[in-house]
Amino acid sequence: ASSSSSEKGDKDNEPDTKKQKVDDSATTIPWYIMTSPINHNETEEYFKSKSYFGLPSDSVMFFQQGMLPCLTNDGKIIMETPSKVSMAPDGNGGIYPSMVKAGALDDMKKRGIKYLHVFSIDNALVKPADPVFMGYCIKEGADCGNKVLWKSHAHEKVGVMAEKSGKPCIVEYSDITTEMAEKTDDDGRLVFGAGNICNHFYTIDFIDKVVLPNMNDMYHVARKKIPFYDQDKKETVTPTANNGIKLETFIFDVFPLSKSMAVLDVNREEEFAPVKNAPGAASDSPDTARVLMSSLSKKWVSEAGGNLVGEKDNNTCEVSP
Repeated sequence: ASSSSSEKGDKDNEPDTKKQKVDDSATTIPWYIMTSPINHNETEEYFKSKSYFGLPSDSVMFFQQGMLPCLTNDGKIIMETPSKVSMAPDGNGGIYPSMVKAGALDDMKKRGIKYLHVFSIDNALVKPADPVFMGYCIKEGADCGNKVLWKSHAHEKVGVMAEKSGKPCIVEYSDITTEMAEKTDDDGRLVFGAGNICNHFYTIDFIDKVVLPNMNDMYHVARKKIPFYDQDKKETVTPTANNGIKLETFIFDVFPLSKSMAVLDVNREEEFAPVKNAPGAASDSPDTARVLMSSLSKKWVSEAGGNLVGEKDNNTCEVSP
């Protein structure tokens, strides 16, 4: 980065540009990581054992996702044991109140942070603090942004970016009709094809002044099998059918609150390697993500003029970020 100033010179009043270099090494991008109460301590210890992957320890902050009581179908609190209320995570939309409760939002304000890049942990090709995405959203004056990729086929099981009553939103794949899913434009491209991959941009002001005051209206009801304490058997029982309600929020529920939404369509091969299934699964596993990461690295090496040697079909090529 540089700053310049112009002064009149002795020759034909030509400007004399002076550049002052800025020490980029003094700049640190803080990393805020939301964990589950189940794995919070283990996650912290793992980062500590890896020396925070080269980041200053005071620039990595962990905070826990919130929990909510489970309810019976008639609205009563379910007990897991005689003295313990049955609790469940409040959904990935719980990130917003959890940021406040843990002091993460205050920490951001103290650091002078204006913009956030928020992404889920299950994408091995995510680009943290992506300058293209962040820069695009900032240039557009967006208060909220979403990075999407076009669906590989009409019935791919991902939610899509859409507009409802003039407001941006995500429509879950289970809520899209066959007609909507298969609808194409004049060029043959899916009309409802902007797949959501949980890769978002926010301004701090949007979260603080718009999202948080409106969180109470965003809870969804999920009917689940919830373990409960059986008074007659004097033990905790796991039911075979749905017996109660879990309340949860989704991170994208705040999109309709946006006054200026930015959407960036990106290349699937370069930005999406989901890890949702166990090793050995045919798709969305650590194995398939490793193949995608390796393929992208091989592409970078070739485009830079490098030559790949050895077994080119193996999936062990990786270019360090």
